[in-house]
Amino acid sequence: MANSLNYTEIIKKTLQEATLNQPSLQTIKIYPVCDSDSGNFLVLATGIDQKKWINNILFHARLVDNSKIVIEEDNFEEGLTYSLIKAGIKSEDIIFN
Repeated sequence: MANSLNYTEIIKKTLQEATLNQPSLQTIKIYPVCDSDSGNFLVLATGIDQKKWINNILFHARLVDNSKIVIEEDNFEEGLTYSLIKAGIKSEDIIFN
């Protein structure tokens, strides 16, 4: 259980930092959505780009069985997975879907 709480905080902090460091992309906003109860952590990009509504998931991770992180999407240029490992998540606890 301690692992899941620590992993939750690591994921939340990593996503928050990743969205703060993003350059301004016209009117598109990038923001984290962290739901500890369901174990879902996302980075969304929404806004209008050339008169078209954009609504994309840039990153999606799920905390499973309180000890494994399933990476559903990682569309960041350098990837957030490495940032999660660097922040303290064990690489063997990460599963790519």
